[in-house]
Amino acid sequence: MDPRGQQRDEGRNEGRDGGLDAAAAELGSGGMTAPEHDSGAYQQRMERRRQVQRQRLEARQLEKGLVLVFTGDGKGKTTAALGLVLRMLGHGERVAVIQFIKGGWQPGEVAALQRFGEDLRFQALGEGFTWETQDRERDRQAVALAWEEALRQLQDPDRKLVVLDEVNVALKLGYLSLDVLLEGVRQRPPLTHVALTGRGAPAALIEAADLVTEMRLVRHPFREQGVRAQLGIEY
Repeated sequence: MDPRGQQRDEGRNEGRDGGLDAAAAELGSGGMTAPEHDSGAYQQRMERRRQVQRQRLEARQLEKGLVLVFTGDGKGKTTAALGLVLRMLGHGERVAVIQFIKGGWQPGEVAALQRFGEDLRFQALGEGFTWETQDRERDRQAVALAWEEALRQLQDPDRKLVVLDEVNVALKLGYLSLDVLLEGVRQRPPLTHVALTGRGAPAALIEAADLVTEMRLVRHPFREQGVRAQLGIEY
């Protein structure tokens, strides 16, 4: 994060909750990181931490549909979004997943999540990697169809969460306009969450998001060891 943006966020937090975030950070998470050596003093610190945490939770009462972006060159972006899908389905909510670009193979998550029936709409509307399709116009049409379906799901008030998987890649390849995407996201019902995944999320999307997680690649068995994509891990 830009340090200036972090300072603005910290300023907003202090104005909203009287510096409770700073107090929580100062008290710490406990465990062996706490400076107290005797159990009584440690218990006092953790009791103060519990009180601060309760106050922090009470100070945050806003409820809204969130824009969540999972990006970066590391593995786990779709996996993170599908974790939200599973959580939402577990609460009995209805979810939609629209996969852009993907579709050249049947991923394991499709078979698993289809067991939720009508509560989940899962559509892979791409045809695979660009070097596999080798047809830009067909790729563009596939993205257009995926976006039409995405809009239908975004506008459905019964869908608590809509995942636009690999939509960032569709943006990067020029198959979908960022302005069109942002307008569609803005027009959703006020309590609908939307998760957008894929490498290279543009700055304007990151700025519009409520939560942004960047997956950083440190090691990968395909790159370092020549390990092929494996069932249950990559697909």
